[in-house]
Amino acid sequence: MLGAIAEGETQIQGLLLGEDPRSTASCFQALGAEISELNTELVKVKGIGLGNFQEPVDVLNAGNSGTTIRLMLGLLASHDGRFFTVTGDGSLRSRPMSRVVKPLQQMGAAIWGRKDNSLAPLAIRGQALKGIHYHSPIASAQVKSCILLAGLNTEGKTTVTEPAVSRDHSERMLRAFGAEVSVDPETKSVTVTGQAKLYGQKVVVPGDISSAAFWLVAGAIVPDSELVIENVGVNPTRTGILEALELMGADIQRENEREVAGEPVADLRVRSSQLKSCTIAGDIIPRLIDEVPILAVAAIFAEGTTVIRDAAELRVKESDRITVMAQQLNKMGAKVTELPDGMEITGGTPLVGTDVDSYTDHRIAMSLAIAALRANGITTIHRAEAAAISYPNFTHTLAEICR
Repeated sequence: MLGAIAEGETQIQGLLLGEDPRSTASCFQALGAEISELNTELVKVKGIGLGNFQEPVDVLNAGNSGTTIRLMLGLLASHDGRFFTVTGDGSLRSRPMSRVVKPLQQMGAAIWGRKDNSLAPLAIRGQALKGIHYHSPIASAQVKSCILLAGLNTEGKTTVTEPAVSRDHSERMLRAFGAEVSVDPETKSVTVTGQAKLYGQKVVVPGDISSAAFWLVAGAIVPDSELVIENVGVNPTRTGILEALELMGADIQRENEREVAGEPVADLRVRSSQLKSCTIAGDIIPRLIDEVPILAVAAIFAEGTTVIRDAAELRVKESDRITVMAQQLNKMGAKVTELPDGMEITGGTPLVGTDVDSYTDHRIAMSLAIAALRANGITTIHRAEAAAISYPNFTHTLAEICR
């Protein structure tokens, strides 16, 4: 996205080849950016400069990607005098958009959609927006990033204050591309100065800790295991999963720590260990929200009862991840109780292989596959192809490490 609105060429190494980045590339090509064929070695993006999107001849389709549609809305809303329509797949069309639409409307955006402008498809008539100070009721990197991206193309400053610190990849990347970004850790606020000029950069994408989480849990729960996951991004706003697993007694070591393109990176070594129960709640939740499904799997093999709270956001992801994980793990013999904002998992119950369903949710599919490693008998995961949304090589890698 930033390469598309920058001046000059951006070169990206290590791009994930999942469906979400492909949807993003397709949308920004339709908006006028030139993007080379997607591969892990080198992707080139010829930017068109901030404020220069062309009106697409068709509806922009974000596929399954909530990040794509929400962040893109911020950019589209600030393109004065142009008209855009955005949509997504069935799952994305059921996910709440009012969390970004409302603050954009406070900035002067003109956006229409289903259910009182809360669901896609959404129509946007670009406007000259004004900077605001938005106090977000939730800690969400998508909400924060959407507003900051809208603020890039406005007069003055735009500030977002959150109840807890959410992941900060956007702030780091904006600064690297030349935007004026300031962060106030005390007030949990981020400010961007408008009318920015961005310039193409060389970007190296570190491995995604959300994807590494599946192997961290696999290595922790399968007896006599030892795995090394290389080149993992360990940005402190994303390492809640490491802190939670270490709280549960997992044997995880960081090795070869370094910085790559402004992001901290390390190799992670995990060895099998006897896990113990804990409570996971509060400010750590925004830093591991996507990893809660696989943490629930780890909790099944922990001694005692693990409680996960303050994670109601999981109910509006690609699926209701609280309900789906509880139902599917209980089918396998686990003892998982739904809470309004989380789960209570009683450890120590053996799992039995059975038929389970991903509900077309990539993180559910992969979490169930890791649980199946410790189940007696065969587990069949229906709609497991959903894993390709974020991790196309997951099944191949799983087969390799299970040889």
